[in-house]
Amino acid sequence: MFRSDRREHRPAVRSLTLLAVTLLGTASCSFPSSSSSGGSTADPTALPSAGSVPSGVTDPATDAKFAKFYDQKVTWSDCDSDMQCMKFTVPTDWSDPTGETIQISVNRLPAQGDDPIGSMVLNPGGPGVSGLDYAKVAKQAFGESILRNYSVVGFDPRGIGESAPVKCYDNKQYDAYTSADGTPDDQAEIDEAVAGSKEFAQACQANTDNDLLEHVDTLSTIKDMDVLRALLGDAVLSYHGASYGTYIGAWYAETFPWRVGRMTLDGAIDPSTTAQEYTAGQAEGFSRALRAFVTDCQSGGDCPLRGTVDEGLNQLATLVDRADSDPLDTGDPARPLTQALMLTGIAQALYAQQLWPLLSTGLTQATNGDGTGLLTLADAYLERTDNGQYGQTLAANPAIFCLDVPETRTPDEIAEGAEKLNEQFPPLGGSIGWGGLGCSQWPYKAVMERKELHAAGSAPILVLGTVDDPATPYEWAQALSSQLDAGRLLTWKGTVHTAYRQGSNCIDEKVEDYMLTGALPAEGTTCE
Repeated sequence: MFRSDRREHRPAVRSLTLLAVTLLGTASCSFPSSSSSGGSTADPTALPSAGSVPSGVTDPATDAKFAKFYDQKVTWSDCDSDMQCMKFTVPTDWSDPTGETIQISVNRLPAQGDDPIGSMVLNPGGPGVSGLDYAKVAKQAFGESILRNYSVVGFDPRGIGESAPVKCYDNKQYDAYTSADGTPDDQAEIDEAVAGSKEFAQACQANTDNDLLEHVDTLSTIKDMDVLRALLGDAVLSYHGASYGTYIGAWYAETFPWRVGRMTLDGAIDPSTTAQEYTAGQAEGFSRALRAFVTDCQSGGDCPLRGTVDEGLNQLATLVDRADSDPLDTGDPARPLTQALMLTGIAQALYAQQLWPLLSTGLTQATNGDGTGLLTLADAYLERTDNGQYGQTLAANPAIFCLDVPETRTPDEIAEGAEKLNEQFPPLGGSIGWGGLGCSQWPYKAVMERKELHAAGSAPILVLGTVDDPATPYEWAQALSSQLDAGRLLTWKGTVHTAYRQGSNCIDEKVEDYMLTGALPAEGTTCE
């Protein structure tokens, strides 16, 4: 499901995504007896130096073919109150540096202190979420010590927002697209869903430069990011990636291990998962979060889900099933709450406990035939404004994800997998399982390889995992931290997507200590 919105992964038509939401609060922390750390230098705040380029590898920063990109002159201008903005140029196709080019939009909040360490580049995930927007809320999203010592840099990756955006549908078409049946029940509905996926892909082809659509993959993005590092004047890249942004960060470390500075990967993706494993992991993660919500809901006096937790889940499944044939009234005849929108609204609320009261209210309304509350949650997830305007994530997400994650299953095989997930993790599992359909109909083959990433020779990398993270299951953080040669896992016993600045002083202190000094938390550190 991707906010990392904020978000993360929207792999297909009507499928659920990963969101990376920034919420604030406090919690406690417990530590094992060990106190090992890594990354310290004589000057505790100095970033690590660039390492040696591995034998047989050519550093693009010193390759004459790419000199015009690494050596380009950029001009920063004031924008958005206290921020600065600029654009830089990269090749559309990195294998053809003399061919067409695109521009990448960047903003930064200059370091607030007098002696900054360097720059910290951000990515909020999705894929498809704006990094420019993430940097605009840097003062809320990051602690004062980071803001004093780093210039916080956001950018819209290629295909997103202000960086050669992918374009597919208009707003009215998105209304139909997001409300259409995402859990087909028979062959006629499957055929209709397949046709809808093809139609969407054709619209993206018609409305976006075709050459660009073939080159919005993560490997191209990390090459853009290395040019950005050089233009910022930094020998190494310091980086904070949330949700799908951890996939970008891990691939940067794998490709440019000698350029890794301090890197935090929060709400981690396991880069070795197949498309089928990816959807299964999300189905399980959201199922855990849904069970936690029902448990919490039933502990109060006004929960619409009665009886035991299992009985409450069954009541919810019945409500979802009924909406498949009988959408709920929302006060807008053009936008009833269909089953797809109901599931989207439920998923949105599971990203953070702070949204659970809204879900409880929305479900109470829905049991009385009123879909207003759940539609409001769904619109927040879909980045739809009150005037009917959609954000750009719906277009960028599948274009990127389908190049990153090979989907080799047929619609029949996807249907079989979705049925199993619906049996295991109702009522969200089936919708998540159908998420692979969009990529199965995408016109361009995936160019990324799903494999373990080791980043051999990199500086230490801090990986954050939340035990009950709905969108990026904790097991993924465990997997990535164990794959990376210099990875270290920091665990939070929370029920929210991502960990930093989500309610744990312990997590925040450990992350900021690492970003400022390079000191890793002890192995096995768990914050509560």
